Amino acid sequence: MANTKINKNYYGYIFTAPFIIGFLLFSLYPLVYTFYLSFTNMTMMSKAYKLIGFENFKKLFDDRFFIQSLLNTWKIWLLNFIPQIGIAMLLAVWFTSTRLKIKFVGFWRTIFYLPNILMPATIAVLFFNFFSFYGPVNQAAVRLGIINDAIEYFRHSGWTVSIVAFIQWWMWFGSTLIILMAGMTSISPSFYESAMVDGANSWQMFRKITLPLLRPVLVYVLVTSLVGGMQMFDIPYMLTDGRGSPNGSIMTMNILMYMKFSSSKGHIGAAASVGVMIFIVTCLSALLIVKLLSEKDSKNNAKAVKGEVKGYELHN
Repeated sequence: MANTKINKNYYGYIFTAPFIIGFLLFSLYPLVYTFYLSFTNMTMMSKAYKLIGFENFKKLFDDRFFIQSLLNTWKIWLLNFIPQIGIAMLLAVWFTSTRLKIKFVGFWRTIFYLPNILMPATIAVLFFNFFSFYGPVNQAAVRLGIINDAIEYFRHSGWTVSIVAFIQWWMWFGSTLIILMAGMTSISPSFYESAMVDGANSWQMFRKITLPLLRPVLVYVLVTSLVGGMQMFDIPYMLTDGRGSPNGSIMTMNILMYMKFSSSKGHIGAAASVGVMIFIVTCLSALLIVKLLSEKDSKNNAKAVKGEVKGYELHN
């Protein structure tokens, strides 16, 4: 009997072993090794290398391209995430509303999610052709009299940043929409029914019921979007010359890391230092988001408890 119990206890280790081994080999080891490489002067062209301390990081902060890539990454992420969460929230409220009762919700949800399953290379080529000098966008705009002459979109920093931000929004807002809808449908309808009986309007129900109960989902969306945004690479890399042109306006941190790695000598140590900075920036930002929203939750809970205590004292 005891042997059977011991044997059963081993099943858990056996079933979780593939994940643990995979995590150690493909996640933890590369992370630790990247930290190690960032303190070396290792290159692809030489077997010899040595530990140089924080030298790579000193050079990195003296490099104006690193600061520019950091600002570019945040700018492009904010430009696509703010409209992404706003429009996804609006559509999620409409699609889950018992008052509007919109039909074919599954169809619309599928249509909005479709861009997410397209390959980034395909999307980059598609939008490059759309916005090329003789592309459909210029042709339509000139023929309709919206602009007098065709525009070189990919020679203007503002236009290029806007196009990248739009592509990122277009690719990911469908995914955000589905997550928000799942969160909203998990809220008990009894809350809304009680609020309607008390005479609450749609805005009051959204502000007082939907948003507070949706906060854990919003934290998840915010953190996962931030992680993806800080690792932005494929669309900015493939849309122009792979170096963030024009004027480095779409050079993200990941592109800078690749540029350092693909230099003449293949500076692995310098590239690893950029990777470490991406990791640190992402972790600190995610922790800050979680802390801020957790503090807000604690304050709201404290207020709710105080309200309940006050009500109890009045009734007694």
